Amino acid sequence: MESGDLFILSAPSGAGKTTLIQRMFDQERADGARMVFSVSHTTRAPRMGEVDGRDYHFVDGDTFRELVAADGFLEWAEVHGNLYGTSRQAVEEQLEAGVDVMLDIDVQGAEQVLARRPDAVSIFVLPPSYQALRDRLTRRGLDDEATIERRLAVSLSEIECYEQYQYVIVNEDVDKASAALAAIVVEKRHRLVRMRDRVKSVLEAFDSKIPG
Repeated sequence: MESGDLFILSAPSGAGKTTLIQRMFDQERADGARMVFSVSHTTRAPRMGEVDGRDYHFVDGDTFRELVAADGFLEWAEVHGNLYGTSRQAVEEQLEAGVDVMLDIDVQGAEQVLARRPDAVSIFVLPPSYQALRDRLTRRGLDDEATIERRLAVSLSEIECYEQYQYVIVNEDVDKASAALAAIVVEKRHRLVRMRDRVKSVLEAFDSKIPG
């Protein structure tokens, strides 16, 4: 069995990557394709409606640092005063089983993952403008004005890292951005290395019907 592909999706806070991921997995379920979303560990408190194990693995600081010491994370970083990390074992087990894995991580985490897994497919999502990002952060009502200002300042430093990614999507229209993300995933799945087993099965069917 060919191994799965590792996809990295990064974006400034409020750029809309969560919506793009949700749409992609809705389509994945409809198509019966094999991709899982990597659930990160974090030390931040759950937000209203978030469920442990579905949205994040919520852990305390001591538990998180023990995992760091044990090389338990494929990547980890401190973001806005909280710690976030991706389980190395969980990701590697899925990839070895031929399952694609999607990581939703920031630019710090992406740099770490690409150092370990240069074969990962990296995608960066941008807002169409500064004002559009500010408006989105304000409308979602999750942060006070001081936090919004801090997120906007961090966004600039994140956007400046776009060149370390293979693909860039400007999320001006969510339908078009979703189609672009789906196209990237489909293209990777149709490389020869991923299609080899399918091609062999087609050839075997021909061999069984056509006399040698």
